[in-house]
Parts: sequence; structure tokens; C-alpha cells
Amino acid sequence: RDAVLISTKTSLPMGDGPADYGSSRSRLIKAVEDALRRLGTDYIDLLQLHAFDAGTPVEEVLSTLDHLVRAGKLRYVGVSNFSGWQVMKSLGLAEKHGYPRYAAHQVYYSLLGRDYEWELMPLGLDQGVGALVWSPLGWGRLTGKIRRGRPLPERSRLHDTASFGPPVDDEHLFNVVEALDAVAEETGKTVPQVAINWLLQRPTVASVIIGARNEEQLRQNLGGVGWTLTPEQIRTLDAASEVTAPYPYFPYRRQEGFARLNPPAV
Repeated sequence: RDAVLISTKTSLPMGDGPADYGSSRSRLIKAVEDALRRLGTDYIDLLQLHAFDAGTPVEEVLSTLDHLVRAGKLRYVGVSNFSGWQVMKSLGLAEKHGYPRYAAHQVYYSLLGRDYEWELMPLGLDQGVGALVWSPLGWGRLTGKIRRGRPLPERSRLHDTASFGPPVDDEHLFNVVEALDAVAEETGKTVPQVAINWLLQRPTVASVIIGARNEEQLRQNLGGVGWTLTPEQIRTLDAASEVTAPYPYFPYRRQEGFARLNPPAV
């Protein structure tokens, strides 16, 4: 058992009852007990809260997690899809009361979605919170099967998932894919492997969550590790995927005075 890291999540609704959603004390205790029984183990290495629960005081959430850690049922705790203020409020109260600090933040981050860099990455650097990246290929847009002027492949998961994430402008998508193609040709790797390798070299990224339909896709995704993009190749991908950050973040990228006071995390 100690050779395997087991992680699971809770908080999102799993039914219509009052104890079937959120991060209240009763919900967290029940969710952990249920997970331990289903997994057939006596402890979870990392429990993550799938979403911020605005209806439960943060102190209640953290004190319950503290109880579960002290009981030996959890090793570490983390979150997923929190905003910056939600993470920071939790970390501040954890420090004040001696509760477990969130060690990981499961986030969306890819060459097509770099919003993570604007606030959550600097927060992670400052507070020591590692990123576990989900959807590293942008809902299947960076599989190498989508090209300018061609229809979506018949089996593309985008037929079902395109509306789940933030919209991506076609021109921006094709610019990123063409940059990936160029780097893939230089390295002898595939487009997904290059996209995953780029993520693994980003600040705060601890791991990338990959999804595969079959063994072939799994092996291909695993080929994203064990080698390193050159600085020039990273600059090529950065330039193709960059977008203007919203206020108040763009001055820190564009104006010298702001940039000198706050060096970019990337």
C-alpha cells in the first residue's frame, strides 16, 4: 500500500439530500468513510475538495480535515478549482489555527488555457501549493488530430465536451497547433507529448492528469516525460499560446514599472 499514492475528491453534489453535497463536517466525514470502504484501504494520501463551499464556514471545513488527518485517515489535503482568494483565506486560517494546509491545487492549465498563470501560479509559488493539472490537452484539442481547414475527427471527444470548458478561438487554436507541429518535428515527439512536456516544465506544476481511451493513447501520453524541451522551443510555444491577461493582471506583464516590482512567475 505504501508504494501507491491514492487520491480522491469530494464536495460536488452526489444526490439531493442535505448531506449529499458541499464540505460540511458531516459530509466530509461520511465522504471519507465511504471512500475508504470503496477503495479497500485505511487511509487516503490526498483528499481534495472539488469546489469551494460558500455555505460552510472555512473554519468548519479545516477543523474537520484536521480531525481526519489526526485520526490517520488522511495524509494530505488539497483543493480543486478554487479561486485565489478562496485558497488564500483557507491557508491563512490554517496557519492561524494550526490546521493542515492545502498542499495541492487541481487546476485546468494547458497551452490553450493559461489563465492559471495570472493569479493561482504566483500564489502557488508564494505559498508552496503544487498544481495537479487536469485536461492538459484542452479537452482533446491538442491531440494532433485537429488541423486548420479540416472537420473534427469522427471520434473526437470534443463532440461531447467542447461546451464544458472556456471557448477557444479557432485562429488561436490553429496557431498553437501549428507551433506544436513545428516543435514536434524538431524533437521527433508527438503533439500531445510536446504539450504535456511543456506543462511539466512550468513553475508549480507537480503532476499532469492524463486521460486515455486505450493502452496506445496511455503509452503515447506517458512519452511526454523523460526528455526536455529547449529554451527556444519553449519560447516558440509561449509566443503562440500567449493571450492578454485581464485587469488587474495585464499591467504586470506589459508595463516595466509593474514588472520590476512583481517579476512574472513564468
